[in-house]
Amino acid sequence: MSNSIYFHSHLHRRSTAIVGLALAALLLSHDITVRAAVWNGIEPLKSRRADVERQLGKPVKASPGETGTLNFKVAGGTVTVLFVNAKFVATKKIAPELEGTVLQIVLQHERATDSPESLGLVNNSDFAREDSKDAVVYRNIKDGIFYFFVGGQLKTTRYAPPAEQLSRVQRKG
Repeated sequence: MSNSIYFHSHLHRRSTAIVGLALAALLLSHDITVRAAVWNGIEPLKSRRADVERQLGKPVKASPGETGTLNFKVAGGTVTVLFVNAKFVATKKIAPELEGTVLQIVLQHERATDSPESLGLVNNSDFAREDSKDAVVYRNIKDGIFYFFVGGQLKTTRYAPPAEQLSRVQRKG
């Protein structure tokens, strides 16, 4: 085999391998399932009470039971974690095995300096803006993230399951 043919054959195999690897990486990195935004390793409809306590430590206040509410003091404010309970399972007709998973994570910010501009929300098409008399809310329904601003300052961030994820876990019929 001439050097030229060998070179082109080797180059073709190598470029085919690179394209194949790039395609595999793209497919592996693209998660087909819809998932909620994760905060501090905690994910709605996936994480459970033990996961939350492992990440955040002992709560400062806890409602009893696996589906009770947990409250934590963290740097910069407080965190309230709400769990899926039997009533939510029945009302939303979701899979019973989701009872006890995280439903929402609510961060109450103390003296936050973040604004819609500093968080890049103003021109971000993923977020819908909703104005009320005293507050502005930026909602990203696709990822389940909500930012609440009062006087231009971040007061609350909420992580919840996206609507599409909830519809996927609902029982049919």
